[in-house]
Amino acid sequence: MARAIEMAAENARTGCGGPFAALVVKDGAVIATGVNRVTSSNDPTAHAEIVAIREACRVLGHFQLTGCEIYASCEPCPMCLGAIYWARPARVFFAGTRADAAAAGFDDSLIYDEFQAPLAGRRIPMVPLMRQEARRAFREWQARTGRMPY
Repeated sequence: MARAIEMAAENARTGCGGPFAALVVKDGAVIATGVNRVTSSNDPTAHAEIVAIREACRVLGHFQLTGCEIYASCEPCPMCLGAIYWARPARVFFAGTRADAAAAGFDDSLIYDEFQAPLAGRRIPMVPLMRQEARRAFREWQARTGRMPY
C-alpha cells in the first residue's frame, strides 16, 4: 500500500494526472501498476485502477484477475468499482476514502446519486431505443456454442 500511496503522491507532484495509483498483486508479486492518466491522455477512463487492471490482464493473458489483489491509494470510484467487479480479484485494499477524495475536489456523489435516479430524472438524459431489436444480440450470444462465459 505504501508504494501505491507514494505513486499517487508522485503523480500529483509531477502533474501527470490525479493523485491516485493502484497495484495488482498476484502470489505476493506486483504484476501491474497504474496511475491516474485522465488529463495527460485525454481519457476519462484512465483512472489508476483501470490502468492497472488493463496491464494486469495483458500480463496474465486473461480478462479476469483470479487470485489477485488490488491495492488502491483511494477507495475506488463507481467506474473503477464496476471494473473491479468485472475483473473479479480476490480482494481490494484501499487507503483514502471517497470522503477524502471529495474533500480534495474528486467528488463522485453525483454518480452514486444518479444510480438511484429514474432514467427520466438523470442529469444526462438516458433514452432507451430499439430494445426488442437489441435483444437479438443476446439471443445470438446464448445460441453460440463454445462461448467463454464471464
